[in-house]
Amino acid sequence: AEMIKYLLFSPLGPEKLPTLKELTTSEICKVWASASKYIWRQLLQKRAVEIGVGTFAVVPAHARVGEDKVLPVERPVFKPCRLLKKFYKLKCAKTNIPDETPSVPLDFEQIAADIHFRREIVERCIHETLLFFAGALRDNKEVEFSFK
Repeated sequence: AEMIKYLLFSPLGPEKLPTLKELTTSEICKVWASASKYIWRQLLQKRAVEIGVGTFAVVPAHARVGEDKVLPVERPVFKPCRLLKKFYKLKCAKTNIPDETPSVPLDFEQIAADIHFRREIVERCIHETLLFFAGALRDNKEVEFSFK
């Protein structure tokens, strides 16, 4: 139900993004760098992280070594919510996150503490960035999110 707010039927006006307008680009990047760090720490502990529009997780994969060896490895993936994919007619590689993978939401308190921001600012910044992302999807714009 959380992700329904990211299904946009009409264009997104700047009044829907007051926090992003107040923050500098550097501050927004700081929030997302801290969110990335939080997600990375969870993935290292084999936990999936739900961010409203989808889920980050680590899934089993195989790497070919030489001509005849295959190594089991894990790779990070992002799986958009099914409803989001359908609503925006997204074409995505099929990704199955194992059922036994525990899942956690973003911990805004932790993300905020790491960068000495107020929790509310972090939560609104992330929410508004995801809204902006949904607006770009709605308008068929090419979108790229990178996590380090």
